[in-house]
Amino acid sequence: MSSAVETTLPSEWDDDERMNFLFSDFKENRDVNTMDWDSKMDFWTTLVVQSCRDRRSVCVNLQYLNKTFRRKEKSPLGLTTVIQSMSRCGKLQRESEFAANVDCGWLSWGVGLLLVKPLKWTFSSLLGGNRVPLEESFVVIELVKEKAAEVLRIYQSSEFACHPVMSFQELCTLTSTVCADESTLCMALLQLQRDKQVAVSLHEGEKIVKFCQPGQSRVSTVSEVEIGIYQLQRSEKLLEERLEKLGMEADKCREEARLLLREGKKTQALRCLRGRKRVEKRADNLFGQLESIRGILDRIAQSKTDKMVLQAYQAGTASLRLSLKDVTVEGAESLLDQIQELCDKQDEVSQAISGDYYLFTFVDDDGLEEELQSLLDESSTGPEVPSSVLPSIPGDDLLDSLPAVPHTDLNNSAKQLEEQLKQLIL
Repeated sequence: MSSAVETTLPSEWDDDERMNFLFSDFKENRDVNTMDWDSKMDFWTTLVVQSCRDRRSVCVNLQYLNKTFRRKEKSPLGLTTVIQSMSRCGKLQRESEFAANVDCGWLSWGVGLLLVKPLKWTFSSLLGGNRVPLEESFVVIELVKEKAAEVLRIYQSSEFACHPVMSFQELCTLTSTVCADESTLCMALLQLQRDKQVAVSLHEGEKIVKFCQPGQSRVSTVSEVEIGIYQLQRSEKLLEERLEKLGMEADKCREEARLLLREGKKTQALRCLRGRKRVEKRADNLFGQLESIRGILDRIAQSKTDKMVLQAYQAGTASLRLSLKDVTVEGAESLLDQIQELCDKQDEVSQAISGDYYLFTFVDDDGLEEELQSLLDESSTGPEVPSSVLPSIPGDDLLDSLPAVPHTDLNNSAKQLEEQLKQLIL
């Protein structure tokens, strides 16, 4: 395990008195001082998890912990007890047990699981031994779950999300930012396989990983059809890489021919051009093969779409058949006839009710005549209305009947007004 990444140490790391207590060994009996025992255990448990998180790893061993937490030429004495306590609480689990609980086939991957030492450790534990081997590797359960979620998120947001099957090496490259090494990725995939989100198989010595697709609750095993599609995609990628190399080689031959021609070496330049023609011919052949593979992949994609559409048609037909199970044409016609009969009957009833209206509103006519005569008598004894004739409205000779406009001089009228004003003052 690499320790190139420095672990974030707590603030009390520089407190000698506090660290002397934390570096001391645990009491054999926790009940002697429960508070101190739990305080020391919580400190080292948190620090162990933090050190793994800083390294982007999910595994840890006693040798690494002794080296990482070494202070003033001293290593903590209680780390063995910490590992055993975390294992009993389910926070740590041996790599071999973690892998065996998921799928024994993973042991053949060579993920660094040394079976001999775990078996010896298990045997010594059964006999009552308290020793933990220095190189025994443990998986931090909390971190492996976090790492599995990160791997799944990166896959779903990548260009490979549309392809359920991908190679293990491609996945290593894709998740290099979150997984420190291949072993960390394997542990994350083991957790995903435990969660039924990933299926792994070995095909012709190559590891193939299949992810659960949207809409599925769990992943299915890798089928022969999916392996065939994966091989076609691999062939497509290899042909693209070869075509790119051939294109570069053809450009190189052409450039060499140009340089030789400038130097007057016509024969050698012609040889380079012939080589360029051969390269271009190989490239044309490979391009034809590439187009054939792309055509097959397009047909496969189209067939998936057609299958989805047909399934939708089938589901819709089944639903329609179920909804029309008890419906017949005769029944529909009979129902319409009944509705028409009821409507006709309602119209007849309405007409009968409106025709007999006066039967329910009969009033004595003699009483009405007497009431009408009393109203007439009251109107005749009321105030008299003047019967004088209204004045006539003037006609066209209205202007002729008006008096003439006076033509008195305005200056004379002003003098008269001044004289009248003087008289008033006097």
